[in-house]
Amino acid sequence: MAQFQPINSKELQDILCQLNSSSCCLDILPTSFFKKFKRSWNQPCSRLSLTSGVFPEPLKTAVIKPLLKKDSLDKTQMNNYRPISNLPFLSKIIEKAVFHQLNEFLINNNCYDVFQSGFRQNHSTETALTKVTNDIRLNTDSGNMSVLVLLDLSAAFDTVDHAILLRRLENWVGLTGPVLNWFKTYLENRKYFVSIGNFTSEPIEITCGVPQGSILGPLLFNIYMLPLAQVIKNNNISYHSYADDTQIYIRLTPGDRGPVQALGKCIEDINDWMCHNLLQLNKNKTEVIVFGAKEKRLDVTTELQSIQLKTTNQARNLGVVIDTDFNFDKHIKAVTKSAYYHLKNISRLLCSTDLE
Repeated sequence: MAQFQPINSKELQDILCQLNSSSCCLDILPTSFFKKFKRSWNQPCSRLSLTSGVFPEPLKTAVIKPLLKKDSLDKTQMNNYRPISNLPFLSKIIEKAVFHQLNEFLINNNCYDVFQSGFRQNHSTETALTKVTNDIRLNTDSGNMSVLVLLDLSAAFDTVDHAILLRRLENWVGLTGPVLNWFKTYLENRKYFVSIGNFTSEPIEITCGVPQGSILGPLLFNIYMLPLAQVIKNNNISYHSYADDTQIYIRLTPGDRGPVQALGKCIEDINDWMCHNLLQLNKNKTEVIVFGAKEKRLDVTTELQSIQLKTTNQARNLGVVIDTDFNFDKHIKAVTKSAYYHLKNISRLLCSTDLE
């Protein structure tokens, strides 16, 4: 794709309806203004044309707002906050238009990885979990063992290299001309500053990573990760991904330990690929679980330890607690405990309100 198509008035109105109504200090006009008068927007359609191949410089600055992860946490500890990135509303309008056209191009040209469920229509954590769970269930029903490895990446979205990403867009997706240049100008010269109350920091340049809080960021990350699938396939290992959460797994027939060696080699190849693409595989947080007949798990665990893979009895996978028995009892207990905790807090809040 060498050229974006200009968006018409109807497409612009649809985009405005789809976008969240929140505003930030970078917005010249409130978001509600744009939405209220969306039917009167005719001239801005030409100004928002993407045929120039340049992303507007004033829309590249983000404001970071620290948000306490939980009300019960110590407010004086910086680690208890998460940074929330806000971008100008106008930038989101342009990004949404680009997202629609790029997404359509990726679908029409079969660019998406078949086993990537993150940030795709009709795909979710549910589809990723269903696929992997079903494969492991079928292995167990056939009398085979399964080994599931949950790969953990450190701050993957923040370490994306812009030069590598542009090469992905050109060589793996097929973008050229003004479209490729648009993404180049979209990524370069970005800045952010922190805002707390009436205080703001000096702007700092962003030299890597996909823009946090952006519409295109997750889609660009998927594109950045496209070659990883080929690395795993070359080792004949099954896999499924959701954004930066990648699950790789093998089937073990009785007496066959060959797949364990292939799994170890695959993890090393993945680690090498990560290093070459400025990503970091966190081996200390990568978890390994063995499924199958209880009396056979110890043998498989011993085999895995021979290639420096330490197993665990349970882990949290895309929000679901799974264990070696694969009966989801521990997940049900975790959900019940969490529900009880929230109901208790709601009850306490209602009682305090009544007293007032």
